[in-house]
Amino acid sequence: MTLLIVNVLFVVVWVAITGSATLLNIGFGFLLSAFTLWLIRDQVGGRSYWTRIGRIASLIGLFFKELMLSAWTVAVMVVKPRLDLQPGIFAFPLTVTSDFEITLLANLITLTPGTLSVDVSEDRRYLYVHAVDCSNIEATKRDIANGFERKIMEAFR
Repeated sequence: MTLLIVNVLFVVVWVAITGSATLLNIGFGFLLSAFTLWLIRDQVGGRSYWTRIGRIASLIGLFFKELMLSAWTVAVMVVKPRLDLQPGIFAFPLTVTSDFEITLLANLITLTPGTLSVDVSEDRRYLYVHAVDCSNIEATKRDIANGFERKIMEAFR
């Protein structure tokens, strides 16, 4: 995580030197500093940093894939002449343990159309999720566990 801070500091220096705080310039500065840190990765011991960046990118890719698939599924549900939905709330057993991981999982679920994180149990072992269609709760739980939750654990542990 230290290399991320160094990377962000390099971006701040880059923005200060160029005098431009546009999104494109910040993105370019981030890529430039990441490339620079990659060149000296053996000297700074940052091999895991690059693995983590790849895993975070994989999590982001999964989110956008799930966003498109669920948006399509909800759109198809809405245009059907007969709504055959079984909305409901189910308890999802959490494998993630830290506040950050639970919050990230809850937000990713909420940002995906058709689902909404409602609450976390007091013992932080269950996340209560509202789904537009609860006809197959076990499949939904399996999708969350093998998708978002697994990618979160890969990226942040």
